[in-house]
Amino acid sequence: MSKIAVYNLEGKAVSELDSVILVEKENPVLLSQVVVAGLANRRHAIAHTKNRGEVSGGGRKPFKQKGTGNARAGSTRSPLWIGGGQTFGPRSNRNFSKRLPQAMLQTALKMALSDKIKSKHLIIVDELKLDKISTKNIQGILEKLPIEEGKILVILPQLDVNVELSFANISYAKVIKSENLNILDLTKYDYILTTVTSWQKIVKILSNKIPQKVAK
Repeated sequence: MSKIAVYNLEGKAVSELDSVILVEKENPVLLSQVVVAGLANRRHAIAHTKNRGEVSGGGRKPFKQKGTGNARAGSTRSPLWIGGGQTFGPRSNRNFSKRLPQAMLQTALKMALSDKIKSKHLIIVDELKLDKISTKNIQGILEKLPIEEGKILVILPQLDVNVELSFANISYAKVIKSENLNILDLTKYDYILTTVTSWQKIVKILSNKIPQKVAK
């Protein structure tokens, strides 16, 4: 079983943790399915066309039934008329969400985390606390840790105002709670920065099969 180094805020390795959720066998198809489902669950229908019951006008018969030489018509709101309702157009009440089995979601999370472990892009610190809000202090901490260029996903056991607001001005970083871990963030961000407590919560969530959402 491989080990994960634990660093202090000075960038020095102080201990190790077992990578208990490491997945040896990869399944790109499963990972792709979960990512697509996560993107679908974040999608909202914007396009909306009016049907014949929603367009204005058409309150009376446009011309008499017989004797005009025209095809009979009962309303100008018909889709056949200019300005009439739209047939089979996009509607704002369309639902794009997808549901996947819990086992698939957890396996995908384990695969994504395993990839971070193998590539040494999972950085665990003993704790991450600040006495005050300071982007400068956070950047100083990041420079000491083995993090190269790339986006950083910061996972905390519970949100800390000082830490969260200190990261707010860093465009390449995002702060979330352990419970909100999802496959979209894992695949979008290059590095994961978390604490020992947060990592233990993640392991417990994946081990006990606590329900997880496709995306938060």
